[in-house]
Amino acid sequence: MNGIALLAPLFLAFELWQLVMTERYVGIKQIARGGDPREMGPSEPVAFLWMACIALYALWAVTLLATPHARVFGLALVAVTAVGYSVRRNCGLKWILVTLTLEGAARVAILSPLTVVSWSHL
Repeated sequence: MNGIALLAPLFLAFELWQLVMTERYVGIKQIARGGDPREMGPSEPVAFLWMACIALYALWAVTLLATPHARVFGLALVAVTAVGYSVRRNCGLKWILVTLTLEGAARVAILSPLTVVSWSHL
């Protein structure tokens, strides 16, 4: 197993953090009060850290495509992200939380076995 797949636990933790942050900024309470998450977003340092992690995550998922034993996981991550992005762009604010939660759960379901497989081959 290529060493790049060994980073899967870090991105699994990041994905779980994203689910928590999604609930905080686009959660049921914000939807109920009619809040727009674009107006109450995180502070600049948190937003920068979040976007930097997303960029690294995307780069990592693409590099998985070049790893023979992890290629299917990379392809699944890219596909889930592409489908999730297109759905999010075309749904209303009330469905964003549902979409993000399902997308995050799918990525967790992809990253979990990748973590087990990559670390069990050590």
